[in-house]
Amino acid sequence: MQGRERNSPMNFESPTLDAIRANRARLGDRIVTTPVRLLVDDALAAAVGATTQVWLKEELFQRTGSFKPRGALSVMLDLNAAALARGVTGVSAGNHAISLGYCARILGTTAKVVMPKSANPFRIQMCRELGAQVVLVDNVHDAFAGVHDIVASEGRTLMHPYEGPKTALGTASVGLEFIEQVRAAGAELDAVIVAAGGGGLTGGVACAVKQLSPRTAVYVVEPEGADSLSRSFKAGSPQAIESVRTIADSLGAPRCEPYSFELNRRFVDEVVLVTDAQIRDAMRLLFRSAKLAVEPAGAAALAALMVAPLRQRLDGQRVGLVVCGANTDEATFARQITER
Repeated sequence: MQGRERNSPMNFESPTLDAIRANRARLGDRIVTTPVRLLVDDALAAAVGATTQVWLKEELFQRTGSFKPRGALSVMLDLNAAALARGVTGVSAGNHAISLGYCARILGTTAKVVMPKSANPFRIQMCRELGAQVVLVDNVHDAFAGVHDIVASEGRTLMHPYEGPKTALGTASVGLEFIEQVRAAGAELDAVIVAAGGGGLTGGVACAVKQLSPRTAVYVVEPEGADSLSRSFKAGSPQAIESVRTIADSLGAPRCEPYSFELNRRFVDEVVLVTDAQIRDAMRLLFRSAKLAVEPAGAAALAALMVAPLRQRLDGQRVGLVVCGANTDEATFARQITER
């Protein structure tokens, strides 16, 4: 969808390039500068166009297997000693919860995470292996209610999975690195495609990309069964969805929040939707062409490039795809890529 207004509230401030760079330096080697790769492959060329260049930002190789620690650490590094001692809590279908376990461990505190029972068992296991205490509830709406109870009873700091200026400051480093790494290879991106859950990654990436390379278009992709940002763009205000119905559970945010919405509205060119079947096609192609076994969310950006309207619009251009995560087990991955 197109036609969103760029005017934002007077009190809205987006991260500056100087702030993004300073925060990335502060994160240090707790965060990996993930690889960028120009993917050249016949099957890929057949799917997206023979003259379309595809650059991958392989954020699946980030610590914990997704981009999430960039934002979580950016928030947690500002907690005082008393808050750190009480620990943190959060809601997640997996990747944010995993990142909280990692961040809490390296900062010497504890994490208690609330996850829906439908979460991938592999992700639940990863959380526990990192030392996080896991509370399972029926659905994501119950998870948000449960986490507020934990805050009230235990004094833990709530770490939102995608909302807030500090989170965006962290996720913006993905966009910063992407543009600078491609430039170091002697190229410029015409477009960047990135998948949205709640909009924290997409807003941060778009913010950095547009400041570094204003001519680069930024497209956000959502599954049809979890389209809270698309609905928000159409309505002109943050919207919620009744339920999440997609295999890309990492993208299953129940609602769009104010800061993330405004950041996306200011910097994103368009939100596009893909089906689960299209995501599966992209997972198969990434496995064949890039030798990457990704979770559905990690293939969503490629899925958007393979189908209308972006397949035609970006034909012959240099396109950057953020491969945002790969936290899945082998049985689930095999089932998803073999289902037709």
